[in-house]
Amino acid sequence: MKYTKLGANGPVVSTVGFGAWGISGRDWGKTDDDNSRKAIHTALDAGVTFIDTADVYGFGHSEDLIREVLGQRPGKDKIIIATKAGNNFYPYLGQQHKTTPANIDYSVKHLEFAAEQSLKRLNLEVLDIFQLHSPDLDILEKDEPWLALERLKKAGKIKHAGWSVQSFKETEQAHILERHHELLDVIQVRYNLLERKAEEVLFPMALKFGTGVIVRIPLLFGFLSGKFNSASTFGDNDHRRFNLSPEKLAGYLSDLESYQPAFDKYPQYTRAQLSLRFCISHPACHTVIPGGKTAEQVQENVAASDLDFIPFESFAR
Repeated sequence: MKYTKLGANGPVVSTVGFGAWGISGRDWGKTDDDNSRKAIHTALDAGVTFIDTADVYGFGHSEDLIREVLGQRPGKDKIIIATKAGNNFYPYLGQQHKTTPANIDYSVKHLEFAAEQSLKRLNLEVLDIFQLHSPDLDILEKDEPWLALERLKKAGKIKHAGWSVQSFKETEQAHILERHHELLDVIQVRYNLLERKAEEVLFPMALKFGTGVIVRIPLLFGFLSGKFNSASTFGDNDHRRFNLSPEKLAGYLSDLESYQPAFDKYPQYTRAQLSLRFCISHPACHTVIPGGKTAEQVQENVAASDLDFIPFESFAR
């Protein structure tokens, strides 16, 4: 496992982290908590020191599982945990929903409340990284979200302020980083072999300001692992029913053909490993957060960290 500083102001983290949305028990179909705990343990055993989650993942369940696992291990203080907030799910607690309802709230009052609740669930005194959870541009243009981050930093509730950039808005929202780069220590960006818009404006800006970059959706919801085809379907409690619809799958499969030479060049590595390597080989990117529902998936993913001999240029389109 390789390690790097998460931008100029961020902590040192493993270049492959653990994305904890898939273990939340919501939005990804049925999950098994025992398998989820084993997956986290496997990641930590492999040298992963960075876990990314959000308060809304399973209505707090993802954070609960992380707390349980870390409570069973020594060296808890060496693990960097990033969480997010901005979807006020609290009115829905105790209700049954097939997928997570949206109740957007980036007010100072809610973000401060959400940070306190995450601290309790994670059993921490301070959050390593607290991120705005992919808000629309109209919210980002307001003062309240940024005031909340400033207040939480000054109060010692969070060490680093972050912003998860809305999917497919990497260029449209890039000016927000320029405006708030002194406050923002890290950003989280949707980026993978088939979705590279962030390279145009956002990544050069992050390099300019020394902003830490966390890469999410690096395997495109599992598509880039090679386990789905044009006939793949998902249940009505799985967000991939929409995000990997038959129409989208057909387009992704077509786009993927141009990368076959890169896959063929390194046949000893899996498609998932090469796809993860692509993400962290970009000079602006520091860590990647693939999900892992099982120990086997985690073991495959973490190997990408040591493939640093494969250059970014190997993945030319």
